[in-house]
Amino acid sequence: MRPVVSWDDVARACLALPATTEAVSASGRRRWLVRGKTFVRERPLHRKDLDELGASAPEGPVLVAYVPDEGAKAALLAAEPDVWFTTAHFDGLPALMCRLDAVDGEALTELVAEAWASRAPRGLLAEHPLPAS
Repeated sequence: MRPVVSWDDVARACLALPATTEAVSASGRRRWLVRGKTFVRERPLHRKDLDELGASAPEGPVLVAYVPDEGAKAALLAAEPDVWFTTAHFDGLPALMCRLDAVDGEALTELVAEAWASRAPRGLLAEHPLPAS
């Protein structure tokens, strides 16, 4: 059985990346930013999401992450629908939701790095390119 990933694991993965900060909303939700742009955040499901997802709505914590483009989003959604999902709220946006209790540490680290790279300024990314996967 694989260990469950926690918000502290998310924080460690995000804060290991250059120029990353963490912010906490007034309601206590965490988000991680690269030079002021959010790339990963905590997002509980809203009533509209629950209505749309119906029985497939996850009960555990949900993370939102940016991805490079709609193609990357579609590939993740198709590859592992038990981990990645989306709602109409994210239509047209290069971002998707992740069931935090369904992702493993390696996939989380990869997702966070890709999210960071998709939102980081070009100069910062040039200084700190992601390793080839």
